[in-house]
Amino acid sequence: MAEVKLDAKIRTDFGKGAARRSRRENMVPGVIYGHGDAPKHVAIYNHALMMALKTPNALIRLEMDGESMLVIPKAVQREAIRGFLVHVDFLAVRKGEKVTVEVPIHTEGDLAPGANLLEHLLNTLPLEAEATHIPESVTVSVAGLDAGDSVHAKDVTLPSGSTLAIDEETVLLQVVAAQAEAPAEAEGDESAEG
Repeated sequence: MAEVKLDAKIRTDFGKGAARRSRRENMVPGVIYGHGDAPKHVAIYNHALMMALKTPNALIRLEMDGESMLVIPKAVQREAIRGFLVHVDFLAVRKGEKVTVEVPIHTEGDLAPGANLLEHLLNTLPLEAEATHIPESVTVSVAGLDAGDSVHAKDVTLPSGSTLAIDEETVLLQVVAAQAEAPAEAEGDESAEG
């Protein structure tokens, strides 16, 4: 995964009022945690951050006041209706350091013929990976699976350097037979109603 460089400003004022001022200046307030250091309060330009967050588990290099820091987003808050960024929590990371992340699960292939449905019990797979080599996704083949079949975490081919951060027996996907609709009941005799 490529790292994205973003300019950030150190925030010295805190609270709702300060956060609102940052947003009016088209900046997103955020906090950097990690490595036992005191949290750092930052503000990042909205558009650049929004573009960086389009990639799950983006590795971001924040450039602020002559300091450079590698971070990954841990919690992103969005405004409920319009969806714009409100606040971001970052986790500081170092090259070679292992982190636990949720990686999207993608499926490929066609199920066995018949009225089968694929049910996603988990949409993401918790993995432990090196901070600078976080996979963007994992791909699972569902080709030929029939009703009653399932895919466990241990069945997923993991990217190099990644390990499961979940019980290997956890079911990720299962194939279920489509339910037949019950026949519609005949309409009652309208003359019986008075």
